[in-house]
Amino acid sequence: MTTTLELVPGLVTTRQAIAAAYGCGTFQGIEPADAAGKVFVYSDPAAGEEYGYTFDGRAEDDEFGPLYLYTGAGANGPQHPTGRNKALLHHIAQDRELHLFVAHGKASGSGAMRQRYIGQMVLDTIKPYDVRRALGKDEVMRNVLVFRLRPAEGTTPAWTEGDKVHAATKDSVEIIDPADVVGKPATVPTQDSTKVKKTEQHSTAETTANITAGQRKVLRREGELVTAFLAHLKAKGHQAHSFQFTVEGEPGSLTPDIYDATDHVLFEAKGQPTRINVRMAIGQLLDYRRRVPNRETLRTAVLLPSAPTPDVQTLLEELEIGLVYQTETGFTGWPLSP
Repeated sequence: MTTTLELVPGLVTTRQAIAAAYGCGTFQGIEPADAAGKVFVYSDPAAGEEYGYTFDGRAEDDEFGPLYLYTGAGANGPQHPTGRNKALLHHIAQDRELHLFVAHGKASGSGAMRQRYIGQMVLDTIKPYDVRRALGKDEVMRNVLVFRLRPAEGTTPAWTEGDKVHAATKDSVEIIDPADVVGKPATVPTQDSTKVKKTEQHSTAETTANITAGQRKVLRREGELVTAFLAHLKAKGHQAHSFQFTVEGEPGSLTPDIYDATDHVLFEAKGQPTRINVRMAIGQLLDYRRRVPNRETLRTAVLLPSAPTPDVQTLLEELEIGLVYQTETGFTGWPLSP
């Protein structure tokens, strides 16, 4: 196989040309090219609009930088990290480059969809995907995997304003398992420095995308905290779930950490008991609570791995927001006072 197609961000081509150059398939959204050591991802944000939702597209930058969301493979029924999704999930461990394309209209004189090359990406090794609720082609609600892609170091992505996540067309509320909100970071090799081969237009053999151990530890701590508290609630006979709020006119969705359905309490967890983290949790709770059914009697609480400073505790008391934090023997502050 002779490669004649140079992958330069902004290139507009077709799946057929990519397949001829790199030896992959042409029909699926995730196409591994084993011999070439690559995985090609084809995103078409407009495809989901007929079902009233779409997660695909350039999301708002977060504290780790630019982010592109991509809904995994599987048209009906719950999606799982297997098959083609596994090829995307394990591209780092399998030493495969990840290349992102976005649908770019139909080619003149044919029904083939053109593809615009965004650039080489790398799966977020801290939180590789979120689990969201969405309709399948059979119009049955199910879980989907929304992968979180980052530009590989040395790549300047060729995305445009039109590539941003599309705004929702209506408000909606879906019940979601809080364990899915935490995510499954353990499915990706936990390495602090990920080697990523550069695209063909670069002369250097490889580069390094660094994600600090401190950032990883905080998010992992938050996930462990939520998992432990869910077990605590279950042991006490409480029913817990979470919500996925979609807001008309806004992209993406809002997902609180835990809703204790038995006590009608909404919890937001943070991996560190610092003031800035608590302030962020307060803002999230104030936003989320507006959308929870029977909000007039809803209570809210911040969930932390340890006690914050006395002044932060006073701040929560004055706002009538509960505080629950982990101890050596369990959790204190739970059950919350009426």
